[in-house]
Amino acid sequence: MTICMPEPDRAVLARRESIAAALRRLVPDGVIDDALSLRVYECDGFTAYRQLPMIVVLPQSTAQVAAVLRYCNEHGVRVVPRGAGTSLSGGALPLADAVMIGMARFNRVLSIDYDEGIAVVQPGVTNLAVTHAVEARGFYYAPDPSSQIACSIGGNVAENAGGVHCLKYGLTTNNVLGVELVLISGEIVRLGGRHLESRGLDLLGVVVGSEGLLGIVTEITVKLLPRPEVARALLIGFACVERAAQCVADVIAAGIIPAGMEMMDQPAIHAAEAFVNVGYPLDVMALLIVELDGPYAECEHLSDEVEAIARRNEASSLRVSKSEAERLAFWAGRKAAFPAVGRIAPDYFCMDGTIPRKRLPHVLRRISELATQHGLAVANVFHAGDGNLHPLIIYDASRPGDLARAEEFGNDILRECVAAGGVLTGEHGVGVEKRDLMPVMFSTIDLDQQQRLKCAFDPDLLLNPGKVFPQLRRCAELGRMHVHGGVLPHPDLPRF
Repeated sequence: MTICMPEPDRAVLARRESIAAALRRLVPDGVIDDALSLRVYECDGFTAYRQLPMIVVLPQSTAQVAAVLRYCNEHGVRVVPRGAGTSLSGGALPLADAVMIGMARFNRVLSIDYDEGIAVVQPGVTNLAVTHAVEARGFYYAPDPSSQIACSIGGNVAENAGGVHCLKYGLTTNNVLGVELVLISGEIVRLGGRHLESRGLDLLGVVVGSEGLLGIVTEITVKLLPRPEVARALLIGFACVERAAQCVADVIAAGIIPAGMEMMDQPAIHAAEAFVNVGYPLDVMALLIVELDGPYAECEHLSDEVEAIARRNEASSLRVSKSEAERLAFWAGRKAAFPAVGRIAPDYFCMDGTIPRKRLPHVLRRISELATQHGLAVANVFHAGDGNLHPLIIYDASRPGDLARAEEFGNDILRECVAAGGVLTGEHGVGVEKRDLMPVMFSTIDLDQQQRLKCAFDPDLLLNPGKVFPQLRRCAELGRMHVHGGVLPHPDLPRF
């Protein structure tokens, strides 16, 4: 018996083949459309959902990116940008009817200016590769996400990534000076440059953290820092989480801004130690890593100050790094916390919310209560200095109902963060993971204002649809703005 394909399916297939053929003319050696090869792109680091993209295209020049976006804009084809695929919020989750633009071929450090303290890099360069490129001359790139060996600078720009040293040196937005951006129309614009400030509206600040909704970044100018004279880390254990959290607050209250200040609870400590074997104390309920850097005399003084604060908060153990190797060992477990938990858990969600430091004890207590309520385990790893929490919710996707429970547990944690005066995300972005929670934090008026900005860059809503906004409204309903030549003129701003 012959089974006939329904007409709509034939139409969809014909459109797909037409798009693939057009893209091959634009990027002759960079189009993927067979089902097996597309599997590589079916999800990002947020693996709860999977979807094959319609087509993947891998451009290797700004001109090719511009040509692809121009074609998609003219033919109403939706686009999903992708960096290294390490996003933990589903920011690069494909769509079945969208072209995915992968930026992996943009992997070169274009120039380094040590006198000015800047490097110009392509978005596919990994975070750690920037530091490797300049460390022989005594420089480094400050933002250092735990995934820095794999995550790309372009993805860091999209999500405004941070890392363990963002307390003192800032997030990506504080370390990016300029970008080259291709708009959905194919127009190539430059925002910022080689200097700290630009005139006019801060469109660079808008683009950093925009999650691929406004354009595709093809070049990035980053700030380089000279390596500090010395860095010293303190590994401090506490018998209870509350005392560790109070120690964090007391260090900041004393006017001390460490390079990094991280905390792990007991489940995370045990997982990390089993993974890296660096000598973490296993009899403590919370472990604090405090790093101080700068001139030798300053580090000596501040190290003594932090030690005294820790003792006043009843620290049960305290070690100060005596060498660079020991300092790196202290950090090894924290940097490897996510894969360490992956060894002991069938599946886990890495959450991301930020709260005021003073609410740490309360929110951590609520996370423990929620874990009992949902019947799931949780390990807490977080940037204690700036209140950016990363609870790791442990579940088993093969067990019926576990995924749904884990998602609801995560949603409850994020609701607690907002209720405590915090925000839905610190560095992982909204993506699809937190999209439906946006009304918890923002009013309808707030969300409409944000969508007006998206409409200024992407009037037909073709860039990364389905991410960030729980419900997209047509731009005509909101009142249009338009970006041209990298400028958003004041007369074009909507009047309310």
